[in-house]
Formats: sequence, C-alpha cells, structure tokens
Amino acid sequence: MPEYTTTNSNPFVDMSHRVWAWEIPVYLFLGGLVAGMMVISGYFLLTGRWRNPRSFGYALPVWSLVLLSLGMLALFLDLEHKLYVWRLYLTFEVTSPMSWGSWILLLVYPALLANLFLAPPERLRDRFPRLAEVSNRLQALPSAVTAIAVVNIALGIMVGIYTGILLSSLGARPLWSSGLLGPLFLVSGLSTAAALVHLLTKEPEESAFAVRADIGLLVTELLFIALFLIGLMNASKVHQEAASMLLGGPFTAVFWVLVVGLGVLVPIVIQSLAVARRIGHTPVAPLLVIAGGLVFRFVMVNAGQLSHWTPT
Repeated sequence: MPEYTTTNSNPFVDMSHRVWAWEIPVYLFLGGLVAGMMVISGYFLLTGRWRNPRSFGYALPVWSLVLLSLGMLALFLDLEHKLYVWRLYLTFEVTSPMSWGSWILLLVYPALLANLFLAPPERLRDRFPRLAEVSNRLQALPSAVTAIAVVNIALGIMVGIYTGILLSSLGARPLWSSGLLGPLFLVSGLSTAAALVHLLTKEPEESAFAVRADIGLLVTELLFIALFLIGLMNASKVHQEAASMLLGGPFTAVFWVLVVGLGVLVPIVIQSLAVARRIGHTPVAPLLVIAGGLVFRFVMVNAGQLSHWTPT
C-alpha cells in the first residue's frame, strides 16, 4: 500500500487517493463471514449438536480455515511490501487496531484447528486414524469441549468487531468515523454465516435455527444501519456530506437497492414467510444475504475513501 504525505488543505489542490482496491472489501467480507461461522460453531459445540454426525458443525471449521486463508491472501495481495509482512509480529501496539487484528487472526488458526480436531468430518476420521483418536480423547473431556467452544465464540466476536474497527479507527475518513461500525460489521458477519449454514446444512433443525437467527440478525443489522446514518446526519457538516454519498450521492442506488433492499429486506420477507410455512424454504434468501454482505463491504470501503474532512 503506497503512503503519501501532504500538508495541503485545499480541495482544489489536494490529491484524491483510493488506496484500497478489491482486496480489502473481500478480506473484510471473508473475515466477517469466518467470525460468524466461529460463533455458530462454538454454539453448536455448547448445545451438543456436534454429536449428530450429519451436523454441519463438522464442516464449519474446514470452511472457516479455507475462507480465512483466502481472506488473508487477499490482504497479502494488498500489501505494498509483501516481503516484510513478518514484521507485524515483532511488536504489539496496544493503540493500533491493525496490530490487534494481526495477532487475533494469528490466534484464530489454532482455535479453528482445535475445533477441527474435536469434531473432524467423517472423511478425515476415516483417512487419518490418529485424528480420530485425538477427537475421541477430546470428546471424552467435557471441559475441553466447553473451552474450545468458548474460545471460538470469543475470537469470532473479536474478529467480527475488528473488521469494522479497522475502518472506524481511520479518522481521516468521516464516513468511517462511527463507533457503530464494529457492531454493525459483527452483526453482518453473523448474518452471512447464518445464511451459509441455512444454505448448506442437511439437518432440518439446523436449517430452522439458521433461518430464525438470520431474521433476527438482519433486523438488528437494519437497526444499526439506521443508527449509523442518523449519527452521521446529526454530526458535523463533513459527516453529513459523507452520509450524503449514501443518501442521494453516487452510492445511493447500490446501497439501498443491493444492500438494504435485496440483501436485508427481501431476505427478511422470504425467510419470515418460510418460517410461517406460507412458502417453502428456498436458497434465494441466503444467497441474497451473502451477496448483500459482500456488496456492503465494497460500498463502505469505496465510499469511505472518497469522503474527506474538507467541506465542499
């Protein structure tokens, strides 16, 4: 990522930079999705759903490891000096969200591996007998199951919040200057994870749980979006101009049609009708939720980079 230093404060002279391309929205999306999957996986462990061999909880750690690695690859591709990425782990800056995120993500891998060792998919158990032995020993220890579940839930919540705080900590962009971004991104990540479980699980109980959870999460996400915009519109002029990019500006159509409309409202309606048994369960709703979560990250990253502190 190239760095620039400028002392100008003239909108007709200042350079306008869009430093982040597609890699960061993809990284934030996959990070939020994995965070939600870790929370759901931990919940499945605490409620004993992992005892069902058909439970999607067996697949969640595998999916999480793959998607997290893809997200880390996207982040790596964004780095300007890729050979020096290891230097992030030579220090820990308490006041730096990026430093916190780097170390949290490093802890996520062993937590996911512990979850995988506890409840590996049947194919892995058959192929690696040693893994089955480790799994049986862990499953015989209720305290180990609880510890793995709690660690996954805690790290999942931390990763989900971090994906929003990473933006809100960059005070140079008024659109991101909101303490609600952390909870908003966490709820959005949980929602996309619930949608993925709904889409892929073969267990009716887990599907019903995912649908009901997703409805509640989507309603909460809608509330956070409203509070986020209200907060910006009741702040300074630069914050109001930043919010205007989503309220009549260049990102209005994409935000309200693809994110709020198709990504939140339509899935709420479809899934509510399915829960009420007026229509059958359909993959359309979870696919819309997942796509809406991805578009939401692209909108927030790109619109935020165009917001600035010099009022027009």
